[in-house]
Formats: sequence, structure tokens, C-alpha cells
Amino acid sequence: MNLLPQDVLVMIKLALPGSESWTYEGVAHDLGMSSSMAHSAVKRSTQARLFDSVRKRPRRGALEEFLVHGVKYAFPPDIGSVTRGVPTAQGAPVLQGQFVQSGDDLYVWPHAEGEVRGMSLSPLFKSVSKIVQADNGLYRALALLDAIRIGRAREQKLAGEMLTAMLRGDNG
Repeated sequence: MNLLPQDVLVMIKLALPGSESWTYEGVAHDLGMSSSMAHSAVKRSTQARLFDSVRKRPRRGALEEFLVHGVKYAFPPDIGSVTRGVPTAQGAPVLQGQFVQSGDDLYVWPHAEGEVRGMSLSPLFKSVSKIVQADNGLYRALALLDAIRIGRAREQKLAGEMLTAMLRGDNG
């Protein structure tokens, strides 16, 4: 059984501070997927040793290691043409002002109502551009993950440090 991109989305959601008591239905609703998809994501993540089925929590160390060092290889970025969407990676609010950017460095998750134009970057799961509008913590985490997936070494390092701190609750 192989991990799927939505498994990463579910694990990030469950690892964020404030997600201590959760249900499959609640996670599914928050992430725009079915309860069975959320359950399957947890099952695959347990098999991959990213989730502790006894404590009902992600294995923080393993998840952080996978997010910082593995996701960019397991789920490489799919970059498309210029489109409207929700800013991600270095163009997202969480990283604004951290790096010098050119127009070529702006990436967006495609969204019909997006107010920003940039290079299309396929999100980990189809509902991401919609669900992040209601969940700022998840938006910040996924934008940092995209910076790890497509950024240069310095950007990857900073995004990895910020994402790890965020998952530990160090920077709210």
C-alpha cells in the first residue's frame, strides 16, 4: 500500500495544534473529502509509520522528517501555465518578504476566484485551494510544504524550520 497525496494532507491536519480530538467525519468535512477517504489516509499513514494508531496521533518526528525530506521526492511538483489562484510557496503570506522574488517565482494553486496570477502549481489534493480559505493554519502549513517541494536550498531550509515549529506549536 503506497501513500497518496491526500494522506499527507490528512496527517498535516491532524498534526496541527488544536487537532487533538478529531473524528473521521470532521477531518473529511474540513478537507473536502469523504469519511472513507480520511479513514483510508489514516490506515495508509499507519502502515507507513507516520501515524500512531494507539495514541490516535501522527508520529511527530517521522512526519516532520517525511515532510521536510521526503515529500518533494514522493510527490514532485506539477507546474503549469500562468493562471489565477491562491498564492503558495514563496508567494504565500507566511513567506512574504523572506526572499527576493521575481514574477517567475510566484506560484498559485488554481482557483477560479483567485486574485493573484502566477504559475500553476498542482496542490496535493484537489480541494486545497478552497479549504485553505477557511483554515489559515492549514494554509500556512501547505504553503510551507510547497516551498519545500519547489524552493531552492535556502527557501527549503527556512520553510522546513518554520513548518516544523508550526507543527510543534512553537509559532501558533
